[in-house]
Amino acid sequence: MTPETEPFRVESLPEVNFDIGEMYAGQIPISTNDTSRNLYFVFEPTVGAPVDTVTIWLNGGPGCSSLEGFFQENGRFIWSWAMYQPQINPYSWVNLTNVLWVEQPVGTGFSQGKVTATSEEEIAEDFAGFFLNFQKTFGIKNFKIFVTGESYAGRYVPYISANFLDKNDTEHFDLKGALMYDPVIGSYDYIQEQVVAYPFIEENNNMIGLNKSYLATLESLHETCGYKDYIEKYLTFPASGIQPVTPDNFDDCRISGMAEEAGFKVNPCFNSYEINTQCPMPSDPLGFATDLASSYPLLTPIYFDREDVKKAMHAPMDVAWQECSGPVFVGDGGPEGEGDLSADPIQSVLPYIIEKTQRVLVSNADLDLVIITAGTLLAIQNMTWGGTLGFTAKPATDIVITLPDLQYAQIFADNGIPGWDEPQGTMGVQHFERGLMWAQTFLSGHMQPQFQPRSAYRHLQWVLGMIEEL
Repeated sequence: MTPETEPFRVESLPEVNFDIGEMYAGQIPISTNDTSRNLYFVFEPTVGAPVDTVTIWLNGGPGCSSLEGFFQENGRFIWSWAMYQPQINPYSWVNLTNVLWVEQPVGTGFSQGKVTATSEEEIAEDFAGFFLNFQKTFGIKNFKIFVTGESYAGRYVPYISANFLDKNDTEHFDLKGALMYDPVIGSYDYIQEQVVAYPFIEENNNMIGLNKSYLATLESLHETCGYKDYIEKYLTFPASGIQPVTPDNFDDCRISGMAEEAGFKVNPCFNSYEINTQCPMPSDPLGFATDLASSYPLLTPIYFDREDVKKAMHAPMDVAWQECSGPVFVGDGGPEGEGDLSADPIQSVLPYIIEKTQRVLVSNADLDLVIITAGTLLAIQNMTWGGTLGFTAKPATDIVITLPDLQYAQIFADNGIPGWDEPQGTMGVQHFERGLMWAQTFLSGHMQPQFQPRSAYRHLQWVLGMIEEL
């Protein structure tokens, strides 16, 4: 800790009844010339010996807070759904690297200022300004940088990564790799949701519970809307060709939304982010799980909206914190009805990052109805990188999690976590080509570090260059 960082030091947190370790939080301006626009962050230096890496984590939305990732996915401690109190996270990414969680763009969480962005390029430039100011404040330079995130951050991560590379400044922006979970990388509302929805629903209907007649209705739409033929033609290895653009109007073919609505009628606690969720609805200190069904009241106060928590974390007291807020873009016309008018990442920026770093991981969870595994593979098969369209071979190598690397076992033991090194078994499928690692994760919902933290831990080890297979 230095005089510059001391104002950001978080000594303790309400309800966290153990030493939280070294932690910093607060607001840092995007530009030194305009302090009215800032981004809120949490920073945890690595546990153990110092390292020269910093991993940035971004949640999606757009407008969803990265404090979710910090508090329920990959921070040093977690307070997740249905947990009575926080506990040390044995699979915290802080065990491996310094981690920086940032609420961005402006308009998200505690980050404040005028919303000005209409594109991912503008979002990335704002982030780079913040990150440079963060490094100056914390005396960081010549660090290896890894940008990671989930969901709509499938757009943020490639554009921010490309911005860093374009600066040609290895002292402050030395990007070495990227990671994205269940990411919005292609025509997600069409390809990553609707086209592949029916096969997903049919395969997982033992959890969703739709009756035979409704399944038949969805199957008929799957055929008449052209989705069946689309999958047969384009979900091939190697890729069969460039996929057609999204139709202007496919409102009558929104199979995913129809299934979700029907799923609620069968199970009032249905959760499209993790389709095996059943009643009773789990309580959530951040308010997310109970918000999925509007008829359910919040079972706990929203943690980051508590005055004592805001004070402890140097957050603005006058902001009513919500997990997802906004708007974060100006105008209409883009994804989610907002003004994000940038091209899908698969068109240019994601291939650029893969080719430059040779260390990009894209992963999808098998219990996610929001972004479906087969849809993300379809998007990859429509992307050209390294001079070739898509993967040339179908992903088929198992991810088998047995005993961990011994050098990390001591970290867990030091945190008082016994028995964590039991074998877990086959937990997914991996495939690597031309700088891109694909990971399909079994038994996980949308937020992979939350639902399958041990798998996510392996993913990060690969991105950091610690292992060569998952």
